[in-house]
Amino acid sequence: MHEHIARAMYYFSVHLLYASIVGAAAWLLTTIRGASATTKYWIWVVTALNFMVPTGAIIDMLWAPHLRWATPLGVIGGPIWNMIQGRTAVALAGIWIAGALAMLMRLILRIRRERREAEVTAGLKEHAIAGFVADGIPVSFGKRHSAPAVGGVLYPHVSLPIGIDRLLDERELNAVLLHELTHARRRDNLIRLLYEGALCALWFHPLIWLAGMRMALYRELSCDESVIQSALGEALLSALAKLAVPKQAGYLQATASSHLSYRLARLAEPTQTINPAATLLLTSLFAAVMAAGVLGTIAHTACCFLLKR
Repeated sequence: MHEHIARAMYYFSVHLLYASIVGAAAWLLTTIRGASATTKYWIWVVTALNFMVPTGAIIDMLWAPHLRWATPLGVIGGPIWNMIQGRTAVALAGIWIAGALAMLMRLILRIRRERREAEVTAGLKEHAIAGFVADGIPVSFGKRHSAPAVGGVLYPHVSLPIGIDRLLDERELNAVLLHELTHARRRDNLIRLLYEGALCALWFHPLIWLAGMRMALYRELSCDESVIQSALGEALLSALAKLAVPKQAGYLQATASSHLSYRLARLAEPTQTINPAATLLLTSLFAAVMAAGVLGTIAHTACCFLLKR
């Protein structure tokens, strides 16, 4: 039994080691100026998924007999074997379970709160202005939401507050709507939910928290980027300026407003073009880092899947 536990913990430790290296590389690479914000967003999504999905384990299970050249990483394997012999492993397991349960409860409470809000919104439909469909995404106006927001996980929809069409002109409203539609088409709520599920298990790892913060930033910047590419960047800047005054501060979503100063500064830049060379360089370097991380994991974990005769 101890051997199976040791193998599992050893694999998990090596996986986290190389996932951490990929995370640190993602943090460094996404500082490259001129590269697409959308590319940076997907790099952070992949980085977070790399913590959740042990790709190396899948390859190990399928090809372990052909990976006999793999060697254990003694600097990790030795301490883990010693740890499970005493009470340290029990104490660490208790701490991890307590943290995971606390994070899971936090997630459940958030989901229940949003579900109650959705039920209230459904009950107020008779007071809502008739909506429309944009690019296959339902858009509605209602009193419940004081800010433009995207609801739904598998079937997203956009909710706009009543009166926003009087506050913004046509171009500004189109810019705000395009921003929200980009969130909806990309299923950002689903990606966020998957990430928060992983956070429940990996709450102790600082890089998974960093990945969440960078995802939140580039999630907004990439949607702004789609607006800029549609020649509505100035209109979005004007709309955000109107929505950001203290009297109307409630219009902003919490996650979007937390990065508002950064977004305004970027939208106000005189040159807002994407450098294709920088984007290609960023994508290529990150793909190389990801491949190296997976291969590094395999090189030190295939032995965990070789059965003793």
